[in-house]
Amino acid sequence: MNPFINLGIRHDIVNAISELGFENPTPIQEQSIPVLLTGSNDFVGLAQTGTGKTAAFGLPLLELLDFEVNHPQALVLCPTRELCLQITNDIKNYAKKMNNVNVVAVYGGASIQDQLRVIKRGVQIVVATPGRMLDIINRKAIDFSQVRFVVLDEADEMLNMGFQEDIDSILSTTPDEKKTWLFSATMPSEVRRIAKKYMTDPFELTMGEKNTGNVNIDHEYYVVRARDKYAAFKRIVDNNPEIFGIVFCRTKIETQEIAEALIKDGYNADSLHGDLSQQQRDKVMKRYRERSLQLLIATDVAARGIDVNDVTHVINYSLPDEIENYTHRSGRTARAGKTGVSIAIINSKELGKIRQIERTIGKKFVKGEIPTGFDVCEKQLFALVHKVHKVEVNESQIEQYIPRIMLEFAELTKEEVIKRFASLEFNRFLDYYKNAPDLNAPADDSRRDGERGERGARDAGGKSEYTRLFINLGSVDEFNRGDLLGYICNNSKISGRTVGKIDVKGVYSFFEVSNGDVDQVVNNFKGVEFKGREVRIEISGEGTSTTRTGGGERREGGYQRREGGGGFNRERSGGGERREGGFNRDRNKSAGGGGFRDFSGKPREERPERRRRF
Repeated sequence: MNPFINLGIRHDIVNAISELGFENPTPIQEQSIPVLLTGSNDFVGLAQTGTGKTAAFGLPLLELLDFEVNHPQALVLCPTRELCLQITNDIKNYAKKMNNVNVVAVYGGASIQDQLRVIKRGVQIVVATPGRMLDIINRKAIDFSQVRFVVLDEADEMLNMGFQEDIDSILSTTPDEKKTWLFSATMPSEVRRIAKKYMTDPFELTMGEKNTGNVNIDHEYYVVRARDKYAAFKRIVDNNPEIFGIVFCRTKIETQEIAEALIKDGYNADSLHGDLSQQQRDKVMKRYRERSLQLLIATDVAARGIDVNDVTHVINYSLPDEIENYTHRSGRTARAGKTGVSIAIINSKELGKIRQIERTIGKKFVKGEIPTGFDVCEKQLFALVHKVHKVEVNESQIEQYIPRIMLEFAELTKEEVIKRFASLEFNRFLDYYKNAPDLNAPADDSRRDGERGERGARDAGGKSEYTRLFINLGSVDEFNRGDLLGYICNNSKISGRTVGKIDVKGVYSFFEVSNGDVDQVVNNFKGVEFKGREVRIEISGEGTSTTRTGGGERREGGYQRREGGGGFNRERSGGGERREGGFNRDRNKSAGGGGFRDFSGKPREERPERRRRF
């Protein structure tokens, strides 16, 4: 007998969820369903993501509502389109053996006319995001006067997203005697206030301690220099050949750029963020659920409601601004009792934030070491060996090709065949990670990482491995970093792996390339035009090598540093040297302290035609 029967769920619903694989209730379901089935209490349920909260409120709703009448009796509010669709589909699946159950998903980014038509035909359960729900209410297209239950799912995130006023307006259209059920992964003070405002003596259920993380998740962090973050991230991914993960970034722009870089580097990845249309989002999620994507790069908001089984890793490419959001991020893995890993890639300045998260989730992070190139090659080799060993052979289909295959391998011994199969994948990683540097940041690197982390990598002698170049194209030409990277690689015929930091300005940009590729880039751009104007590439010098001799000036790569008294002049926003469109400005005082000087050494006061306001 399915244990859900003992909770008070009737047979037709239990049969439906049994077919979905529901064998035993999760702790939140076991504790909340009997309480909610009474229909007599307001309710606050605090449990981590992935613990089965949708069934915890969805199953009681199906028991309590009258499906003989077609007017809204239950309203479920949630923060995102993905979660709205997820809840709607889940409730429909729970009710597939019931009659006349009508559920509508109301969310932005889809046709409001289609949603209005479904509402007009008659529904009992409305699952909605606050913005679109308020739009429909303002059109007077729905009547909530007979709503009996309101569910606030992911209440903390709805408040974080600024839906407080929308929620107030929506709930003002519902009866006072309704019952309100609130579910949340964390319980910040804002959620506590919303519970006090909308509920009367609610039954409170906390699974585990407040704001704690899932005990089945291992938490790791890796400390790297800022300039090495992307390379370190790729090495972590390569060291986990079977990874099926979600990568969190702080902004939509960063999300898109990381996804584009991964795709260019040959990974099965795509982005999910708020600038995508609903059709694009649905396409990305379909590919991810079908596992044709290995890595989903997402913002916090876009990833809410992603309920995908068997996510092995959550990677925090950037830590969230709000500590509580870490709980939501990590909760995308280790769902339904499984295990998972949550990884944070940080610089040494962010160690304090890791300690804050530890206190919040009640679990320690393990400091990881970025694997060496040799470690990655070894891991990939044996992953391939394991895959070959476990592959399912379709005997009937391959039989006709066996004679030709055996003939091809006739001159090879068994050992040679094995070596060549293993080398198919192994050689690719061996070439890529040959002479791979150590990417772990030194323990005492806090100051240097903050000051120099954004500059090009340096070899053991302190000399830069990259040269910084100026190009007279920028954001006004509709270039972002990903676009500019492709434009540079296509015209200069270099690999994107040799391009370092790209800094896109308004009418110009800077980018770094390895020292050995400088001449090729400059030469290949000669004569190149963009929309009728010549593209100029010049050596900026930020990142080119210089040697301090104790005084005087040296100008290398077209970049001037003034030494002895004045110190180094570097590109700075508040002073020092700036180079804009090939124009040099120098605000540093000379050794004698006699006012601003240009590169001729003459005081600017003597050359009024060159004076500029800063």
